[in-house]
Amino acid sequence: QVLLVESGGGLVQTGGSLRLSCTTSGSTFSNYAAAWFRQAPGLEREFVAAISWSGRNTLYADSVKGRFSISRDNAENTVYLEMNSLKLEDTAVYYCAARAVISDYALDSDMDYWGKGTLVTVSS
Repeated sequence: QVLLVESGGGLVQTGGSLRLSCTTSGSTFSNYAAAWFRQAPGLEREFVAAISWSGRNTLYADSVKGRFSISRDNAENTVYLEMNSLKLEDTAVYYCAARAVISDYALDSDMDYWGKGTLVTVSS
């Protein structure tokens, strides 16, 4: 069982930055591809960014390309989401997810484990 815990959410003004962290316990994180998803009020959960187990491959939603950056530190069992130039529409609960893998692909679906989320609120 993989337990994922997100942190780093909060209130930020438009144009500001935040860094989210996702830490895990119960398993070696290097065996898992990881991703961030988000869910805004009244909307369905959507994919944000993904990273392969090695960190060499990444994938981003078009809405965050050039503004968000996903990275990982397997020695620390942590995945990060650096968010810059935040917009009002980035307001959402952000979820970390992981999937056990053999190949070194960044994956945006069929995740095995989910965290409980951290709230990001962008204000004008």
